[in-house]
Amino acid sequence: MSGAETGRPLALTLGEPAGIGPDIAIEAWGARRSADIPPFIFVGDAEVLKRRAVALGREIRTIATSIDRAVGLFSEALPCLQDEPTVSGAPGAIRASDTAAVIRSIRRAAELVRAGEASAIVTNPIQKKALNDAGFAFPGHTEFLGALSEELFGKPATPVMMLVSPELRVVPVTIHIPLAEVPRRLTTEMIVRTATIVEHDLRKRFGIARPRIAIAGLNPHAGEDSMLGHEDAAVVRPAVEALVAAGIAVTGPLPADTMFHEEARKSYDAALCMYHDQALIPVKTLGFHEAVNVTLGLPFVRTSPDHGTALTIAGTGKARATSLIAALKMADALARRAALE
Repeated sequence: MSGAETGRPLALTLGEPAGIGPDIAIEAWGARRSADIPPFIFVGDAEVLKRRAVALGREIRTIATSIDRAVGLFSEALPCLQDEPTVSGAPGAIRASDTAAVIRSIRRAAELVRAGEASAIVTNPIQKKALNDAGFAFPGHTEFLGALSEELFGKPATPVMMLVSPELRVVPVTIHIPLAEVPRRLTTEMIVRTATIVEHDLRKRFGIARPRIAIAGLNPHAGEDSMLGHEDAAVVRPAVEALVAAGIAVTGPLPADTMFHEEARKSYDAALCMYHDQALIPVKTLGFHEAVNVTLGLPFVRTSPDHGTALTIAGTGKARATSLIAALKMADALARRAALE
């Protein structure tokens, strides 16, 4: 069941309106026929799309509508859920007054999925510093969606960020924290919990019968018998042993510098990495324009492009919608699989 078959669109959030979110939303809708884009509704101000389309020299028809009409209107107009306040959305010019609408759009998308009115959430990039300055209590989307899961669905969640490209799936165990804090915060229990969620969702959402997970070491050469750090022997290896004992197909801790070449990638379905850049550098190098951010461990499907707000090119026509298109298609595919269970 695609969105067109179920009558439920994907919910695409506003994101930072000063960034390239409006640009790529316009481009994705423009490719709806040529790229077979599943129907989506823009959860935000239609006027920001109209203004950005003018800046880009693009013709676009937007329509403020209710979500139940979105799928039927999608072929002729980009439907917008116009219950958000107007925002500035001037390219490259972040305004503190817009942050409330950014946050409300994410919450509204989660509410739509909870009500069964949207099939999944696709989030446009946000500017974390701007939200933090406005008092937003979460490091990013992933953590906020985890809190919304508990609030709206009544289910405590451990959200896990996975980046998916055609060549590689990666998961960072620690995410938006300074590198200096990683050794202090990383625990055996955290690795086991993350790997267990990854294994579950690879089976249930991606249809991999017996997922194979490669677990990276923290230190160079995975610690080299503790000569280059004790964490791999004291923290990572016990996690690997616990996961093997639980029947999960894992290997590690492995030296991260030899995990990501073509031959090595054939030996696993996902790589579990110990910190943000250890995971994101290889996946973005291999598939910068095609990679998708998927949040595992939630009671709903959420994807997003794997890039940021790109304020410097907003409104210039240089932004590429490839990653957003991939995120929309993946959200639709994952939601269809979930609906069949």
